[in-house]
Amino acid sequence: MKSQIALVTIITDNAPAMFRFYRDVLGFRPLAEINENDPGYAEFEHAGVRFALCTRGIMRNATGDTSYDQPPQGQRIELAFPCDSPEQVDQDYDRLVSLGATPIRAPENLPWNQRAAFFADPDGNIHELFADLPGGLR
Repeated sequence: MKSQIALVTIITDNAPAMFRFYRDVLGFRPLAEINENDPGYAEFEHAGVRFALCTRGIMRNATGDTSYDQPPQGQRIELAFPCDSPEQVDQDYDRLVSLGATPIRAPENLPWNQRAAFFADPDGNIHELFADLPGGLR
């Protein structure tokens, strides 16, 4: 085994809404034509680590693990999206919220010398937009 991550998959019970959100709001392009009303599994174009959505049912069948039958609780994943500048954090946050992302925390400067904002996808997963402030990280 290599100590590297090759694929990040978000497990969901609401594949159609999640698929449309990641395609239409966040701008990810599917690798193949997907039935957006029943995607089951969808992988998106992404440089570096592969990125996908998958239903709980498919994962339960693949693994045989009944934990996929239980409803998720709490936050289990955060995706952090870099922006080119602190101003871009504000612009992208406003754009994503206008397209349907759930606002969680408006952009602000954080103690570790970054500007960040938080939003949620249709399953409630909270994600981050960020940019370094002038002077770099502390």
